[in-house]
Amino acid sequence: MERDEFLSKLGIGALAVCMGSCPAACSKGSDATPSNNNGGGVNPPASGTTITADLSSSLTAIGDTKVSNGVIIVRTAAGNAASSFTAVQVACTHEGTAINYNNSQSLFICPLHGSIFSKSGAVVQGPATTALKQYTVTITNNTLTVVT
Repeated sequence: MERDEFLSKLGIGALAVCMGSCPAACSKGSDATPSNNNGGGVNPPASGTTITADLSSSLTAIGDTKVSNGVIIVRTAAGNAASSFTAVQVACTHEGTAINYNNSQSLFICPLHGSIFSKSGAVVQGPATTALKQYTVTITNNTLTVVT
């Protein structure tokens, strides 16, 4: 399978960016911890940061995402229960590149080196070896809240 076909099937829209930057950026490196973001320019969330979303106007469809303050929030199911959402750090633990969510596979995918993470942030496929930090989602009325 060709690289373009593989990325297209995963639904990653950043193919042009990756193809332009990957040859120079692809190198072996150790996993970045949330406090050691060494590759993609995505800053980890500051502890105690509160992120909110009005569920009457955002994150309304399954697969919708919101990125804010170093966190990616995804609607994974219908209904406004906390279990219908997941929130994880947006920086890949391999080299800090912003991850994307692939709704058809229910997976987070790093466009730089192809690390794949489950909805809860667990590593499914490397090169990353460290899970994404998952945050607790709470919902009061129509307001979703994540505290880092």
